[in-house]
Amino acid sequence: MLSPKKAKFRKWQTGRRNPNRLLAPETRGVTVAFGSFGLKAITQARITSNQLEAARRALTRAAGKTAKVWTRVFPDRPFTQKAAEVGMGSGKGDVQGYVVEVRPGRVIFEVDGAPEQQAREALRKAGTKLPVKAKVVTRG
Repeated sequence: MLSPKKAKFRKWQTGRRNPNRLLAPETRGVTVAFGSFGLKAITQARITSNQLEAARRALTRAAGKTAKVWTRVFPDRPFTQKAAEVGMGSGKGDVQGYVVEVRPGRVIFEVDGAPEQQAREALRKAGTKLPVKAKVVTRG
């Protein structure tokens, strides 16, 4: 799974969940920059490193041997969880994993070197593994 090699702070604050700010379209990483086809998020979500890895595996298997795959997001935000059956209070839980906050418009994966039909199907399969609604976009 993807995780940062080193972090300045071990635990982050939760962050506000203002629906207007979360639904505002992304401004960075919105175009297909490396490949010919991309998977673009339409909704907002926090994608865990496990979900990202599952989508990447589905994508590389379906795209074929000649395809090159780029992952355009990286999970650097730690999320914590307290142990089961532990009472309230006594501090924040331990770090369980890492997530990336994806807003609408962000390109998550890109593919090149595969036929169009195969690339679109591979990206569609990868999109089903993620907690966002996504669409396949082309370069240009």
